[in-house]
Amino acid sequence: MSDKLQRLELVWPGKNERVDVEPRILIEDVEKSYSADPKIQEKINRQLFKQEPEIAPTFDNMLIHGDNLLALKALEAEYSGQIKCIYIDPPYNTGNAFEYYDDGYEHSIWLSLMRERLEILQNLLADDGSIWITLDDNETHYCKILCDEIFGRKNFIADVIWNSRKSISNDAIISLNTNHILVYAKQIDIIRTKAKKNELFKGEIDKTKFDNPDNDPRGKWTATPFDAPEIRENLMYPIKNPNTGEIYLPPYGRHWRTTQDEYERYLKEGRIVFGKNGTSKPQLKRYLNEATDKGQVLTTLWNDVDTTTNATKHSQQLFGKNPFTNPKPENLIERVLTLASNPGDLVLDSFLGSGTTAAVAHKMGRRWIGIEMGDHIYSHCLPRLKKVIDCEDAGGITKSVKWQGGGGFKFYELGSTLIVTDKHGRQVISDKYNPEMLAEAMCKLMGYKYAPDKETYWKQGYSSEKNFIFTTTMNVEEQLLAEMSQALGDGNLLICCGAFTGNKTAYDNITIKKIPQAILKKCQWGSAGYPLPIREDFSDEDFEFEDEE
Repeated sequence: MSDKLQRLELVWPGKNERVDVEPRILIEDVEKSYSADPKIQEKINRQLFKQEPEIAPTFDNMLIHGDNLLALKALEAEYSGQIKCIYIDPPYNTGNAFEYYDDGYEHSIWLSLMRERLEILQNLLADDGSIWITLDDNETHYCKILCDEIFGRKNFIADVIWNSRKSISNDAIISLNTNHILVYAKQIDIIRTKAKKNELFKGEIDKTKFDNPDNDPRGKWTATPFDAPEIRENLMYPIKNPNTGEIYLPPYGRHWRTTQDEYERYLKEGRIVFGKNGTSKPQLKRYLNEATDKGQVLTTLWNDVDTTTNATKHSQQLFGKNPFTNPKPENLIERVLTLASNPGDLVLDSFLGSGTTAAVAHKMGRRWIGIEMGDHIYSHCLPRLKKVIDCEDAGGITKSVKWQGGGGFKFYELGSTLIVTDKHGRQVISDKYNPEMLAEAMCKLMGYKYAPDKETYWKQGYSSEKNFIFTTTMNVEEQLLAEMSQALGDGNLLICCGAFTGNKTAYDNITIKKIPQAILKKCQWGSAGYPLPIREDFSDEDFEFEDEE
């Protein structure tokens, strides 16, 4: 047996076969971009400021149509480390026929498909960010091990069980009524710190559990245990019930939550109760105002949010006879965003479906990026988000968050491939790229941020304060470099050009590269995408949604 250390990992056929994804540009379709009417928006802003000034409609949102792997690659350089919360609902690999997704991939293909996307998503997450992945039993456990490799096992937060269906499937051996939501942190230590400060991962308080039967001037309260785990000798004092005279010690293996002096102070202040009738062990009052400030730690069992059936009814209200199949309820996404983000934070969903994540993020004052490859981005996402902005969607969380409309988004199509093969079999720059598009594409490929300087035409992008890039298909002559070199000073310039005349090494602060030769091996060109195939044999009979009480 070899003594060589081996890594514990999930293996599958094709795992070592990787794709070099082309970082495409995104092209705005101005006609599809949408914003609230300015006059209406001004009125909305005034009303919102009176109610919740920290929550305002967002405008710098992105709705992207195209293969989501290509789209994620397009976002990676600019948005790396900026996404606070990622929620994805990828295909479950069940073998069932969905109208918009064929999720009958064999395990190895599904894993490869997910691995490429998850690696980019991990790069996009902020240090205090988290990713939430909804799956069912078919792939959850494979995905858990895959995520352990990508995000790190120590960054696993929880496997949330969502009660997605109430009715029983009588033709199943065991009725599948739940989905998993795998939750990972980018950096778990940062999440823990922020959770302790009540900045993240604190759910809303169930106010129905609070009452004020004794007219306490501090307001409504609920009784909580006065004992805590572990034995601590300094917290093991006897407590006498003033009503019955009975003496209590902490239960076996536990201690009282405070010192005896603190207990006496709480008792005088009326913060200690002895059960509903005053005849049992001590309990500590937890006041509603204190609980609201701190929030509530939630469990991994979520059976108190809506089901897929509820979400389908909402989808029918939105889209009439063309509802989206298997949508997620808005209050499920609301809970995720409440735990993982704050108003103004950036949220991403790269399997947008009918637009639920974007709709909820918008209503909650988060900025958002939504990616969808199917044509239902036109038939479902666009009209839905317009209704949200115009406050014409009365369903979902609209009433609970007091949404009044407003905001906007920009709609983008994924650019075509930069390099194509001409009739002579040569790899050339696509004629679909004008000079501005080419400059932006080269910035992505060479690791620069596209930001054309208004005064200096050859400063089209930068990688740092003193490093710039200039792209042109024209012939560049050496005499032009003298002027550029002097203007750069101690800065540097990368010139990507179709041809060059002169000495390329004449100036130390200028580097010349010829295109397209310099980029031909950068990535895989010409791919139409890495999509989930769309089935053509869908039938309404493939789905049956039962009414739930």
